[in-house]
Amino acid sequence: MQVQVKLFAAARDIVGQGEVSLQLTEGSTVGDLMEHFFTRYPQLKAMAGSLLLAVNREFAERTVKLQEGDEVGVIPPVSGGGHV
Repeated sequence: MQVQVKLFAAARDIVGQGEVSLQLTEGSTVGDLMEHFFTRYPQLKAMAGSLLLAVNREFAERTVKLQEGDEVGVIPPVSGGGHV
């Protein structure tokens, strides 16, 4: 099955692009998808505990099973800003 992965902020910088189309086996979970990225991009694994994940624009746990055509968002922690 094919899913679209949207990467934001530091995750996008590590992977080198903001969107990736990925082919996974049927029954794969969000966690399986992330293990693929952690293997390919070890720097991304360093922030594994603080990444927010979303499936079809709803926050999701790593145990959520993916379906053909799902969109997965990978959102790292955000920092910065200033006093107003």
